[in-house]
Amino acid sequence: MTRPRLATVWLSGCSGCHMSLLNLHGDLLGMLEQCDLVYSPLADIKEYPRGVDIVLVEGAVANEDNREMAGIIRRRSACVVSLGDCAVNGNVSALRNPSGLAATLGRVYGEAPPEHGVAHLLPRAVPLHQVIGVDAFLPGCPPAPERIRRLLTCLLQGQPAELPPELLSFG
Repeated sequence: MTRPRLATVWLSGCSGCHMSLLNLHGDLLGMLEQCDLVYSPLADIKEYPRGVDIVLVEGAVANEDNREMAGIIRRRSACVVSLGDCAVNGNVSALRNPSGLAATLGRVYGEAPPEHGVAHLLPRAVPLHQVIGVDAFLPGCPPAPERIRRLLTCLLQGQPAELPPELLSFG
């Protein structure tokens, strides 16, 4: 029997969800013994592989690179999880949406936005599920390590991505 292939991806977000994942400490090491980590900002892997069983995606889709990566993720992954509020609902990345892209760029760069070196922003930052199909959602800013552990444990054991009621609250 082959071990599940796990990936984690960071789109337009603050990396807080990955920090929460790291805050699993020893539990993370135990989970990584049950699977193969095949792509992550935590590892130096250059290309998103094919045949990923589970992927945790942090961050909203805010630029062309994010949108392209989201498509690759969906085509090459069996189970896509929106990890954290930016991936689930746009959160901080989407704060630019009400004023519009031109106003945001003007406020950040003044009258001369750079032509090179900045990712081509989409007109709006959107949650992951508005770009690709998502199989599970884990909200939180960031989700508590225990919530990530429970969800990942279920998925690695081939169970539905369900959290008990006590882990669904945000308080």
